Amino acid sequence: MNSYLVDQEGYYGEFGGAYVPEILHQCVENLQKAYLPILESADFQQEYHALLRDYVGRPSPLYLAKRLSERYGATIYLKREDLNHTGAHKINNTVGQILLARRMGKRRIIAETGAGQHGVATATVCALMDMECIVYMGETDVQRQHVNVEKMKMLGATVVPVKSGNKTLKDATNEAIRDWCCHPSDTFYIIGSTVGPHPYPDLVARLQSIISQEIKGQLQEHAGRDYPDYLMACVGGGSNAAGTIYHYIDDPRVKIVLAEAGGLGVDSGKTAATIALGQVGILHGAKSYVIQSPDGQIEEPYSISAGLDYPGIGPMHANLAAKGRARVIPVNDDEAVAAAYELTRLEGIIPALESAHALGALSKMQFRPEDVVVLTVSGRGDKDMETYLNYYKK
Repeated sequence: MNSYLVDQEGYYGEFGGAYVPEILHQCVENLQKAYLPILESADFQQEYHALLRDYVGRPSPLYLAKRLSERYGATIYLKREDLNHTGAHKINNTVGQILLARRMGKRRIIAETGAGQHGVATATVCALMDMECIVYMGETDVQRQHVNVEKMKMLGATVVPVKSGNKTLKDATNEAIRDWCCHPSDTFYIIGSTVGPHPYPDLVARLQSIISQEIKGQLQEHAGRDYPDYLMACVGGGSNAAGTIYHYIDDPRVKIVLAEAGGLGVDSGKTAATIALGQVGILHGAKSYVIQSPDGQIEEPYSISAGLDYPGIGPMHANLAAKGRARVIPVNDDEAVAAAYELTRLEGIIPALESAHALGALSKMQFRPEDVVVLTVSGRGDKDMETYLNYYKK
């Protein structure tokens, strides 16, 4: 049987690959050769899992949300990535990539960030490992995620506001790639999602797969079986979604439901719903679905959520959508905010705006009473309090 995981050439079906400038060819090739032998080595695994346990605070709980379950007529478990150190799933990836960078002899770390969670997670591990850290962040996001910017600075990172484009995640990624082109020999680029040239989508998915690995054992304990009927997660670039589905991706018993950012509506011109609107194209070194004009210019995306405000999607998820393995549901700003308030009132959990999109997809589902649903709460809502409060002041 064909797998939905990456093939030998770095593709997921027709999506993926490594489309990079000549100056980065050697960097990407070196990473392609190095990442699997390092990741699969006993000493890496030992150090990585020790840090996940003692530093990140894993395993993250699998919580039976009883009142939410009653509301939607199924058994709903929440995978609590919001309880990790730094408040999101992003730390699973940065811990692994910093260990990889160190083993490859790199001392200077760069990253891009939208919501700031990946930036904070990168700055955190750079402080831990005593490495230089430069984080590129769109100026729009610097303003709407002020607290995370201050956290990064407190951790010793240099935060570079990006003033090009609409000053969000796409533009921050462009600048990070430019930096990498200027410093290819000593710099390691910690990409925050399952995007970018091969091997990044696979590298990030493998590091995030701790999520689904834990779900298997935890579900067995809670429900007496190690698989759910539905897995649900939000998807922008797609790292928390990749981690949630990794160990189930080829299991036909498990339905995959991903929520993307509808913004003000798929047809409003103010959206980041890449699967709904995207055409096949190249963005940031990989072939995937991209929101673009008829002549191939990248369209400016929009979402209330800085972490989903991206005009592309990881090639793994593009392939799952193209093959019908995943159902991708656009969730608009107002639906996400309403879902965040609903979870807060029903379960006493304030989710990140990104995670709120996954919660917003619950009302679009038709569950049976016997269905077991696992939904990943990818981050906590501390960083989004101003946005939540301002939303209802409008």
